[in-house]
Amino acid sequence: MKRLGLFLYCILQFSCGKGQDNAKINGLSFVGSRDKITQRNVDPVKEVNANYTAIMPFGFMRSLNEPKVVFNTDRQWFGETRAGAKQYIKLLQKNGIKVMLKPQIWIWHGEFTGNMVMDSETGWKQLEETYSDFILTYAQLAQETQVPLYCIGTELEGFVKNRPLYWQELIAQVRKVYKGKLTYAANWDEYPRVPFWQDLDFIGVDAYFPLTEVQKPSKEQMGQGWQKWKAKLKTISEEKNRPVLFTEFGYRSMDYTAKKPWLVDRNQMQVNLKAQADAIQVTFEQFWDEDWFAGGFIWKWFIHHDRSGGAKNNRFTPQNKPAETVIKNFFGDQLGKN
Repeated sequence: MKRLGLFLYCILQFSCGKGQDNAKINGLSFVGSRDKITQRNVDPVKEVNANYTAIMPFGFMRSLNEPKVVFNTDRQWFGETRAGAKQYIKLLQKNGIKVMLKPQIWIWHGEFTGNMVMDSETGWKQLEETYSDFILTYAQLAQETQVPLYCIGTELEGFVKNRPLYWQELIAQVRKVYKGKLTYAANWDEYPRVPFWQDLDFIGVDAYFPLTEVQKPSKEQMGQGWQKWKAKLKTISEEKNRPVLFTEFGYRSMDYTAKKPWLVDRNQMQVNLKAQADAIQVTFEQFWDEDWFAGGFIWKWFIHHDRSGGAKNNRFTPQNKPAETVIKNFFGDQLGKN
């Protein structure tokens, strides 16, 4: 009887462990603020049943060919600094929420980081030096705080294309400092050309794929629009033997939400709360049951929940909109599966 009991115990432990390992990342992109966070800021994250957040400290550059990354200064908001990221991580972890640490670059005037290219070898060398300092600083924080996932860059196609050997060297340097899993957040149209997926643990994609040009898209139209992109994502996952992770995904609560989901302009497009909620629901339905898919991080979630989003807001946040209920219900259902 003792042997049988031990056998059953081992089977149970194996089954529980396997389920935990395969649990999807049900994440939110937690935006840095000028303030420290308190339990009041974390409670809404728990309310929507998220099991992960992305914490995003920032580095800054003056232009697309400025070779210096400036970061962790007293001119930044608290949540964008090392101290702020650490404070956010610690409180989230205290609440049982895991973290992907995802340091990002902001270029003055909102220039697209994928177009960043230096105009000389000297410039490239200086960029490499300062970017390495930026990424290794936060890799050390990731190790110190024992976060399970670290992202080494976000939407930097020009940098990756022009300096592929540098990125291989950077990954090796990061692995000496940080012992968790690694990804890179490629733009939706960049990920097929990233040369180092096999050196990482996840194929990270900022999944702003165009799905339909319809003003008020139906779930069926958006689901159909996903099919060609989904097939390509599955293929690269199989080729590289790595799961796909949506390092960012989301939709604005406006008409034409699935036409160009990457748009961040302050347009006056008609608010369409249903389109946003439906688009997120369709994304869940298309991907979360796929064994080659690891989950993703909703873009984006502000720390002051009570004054974020709302019925008149046409931006990305799902807060205080029907999309928030969609997320809460779906992530809650996921908890029951694990």
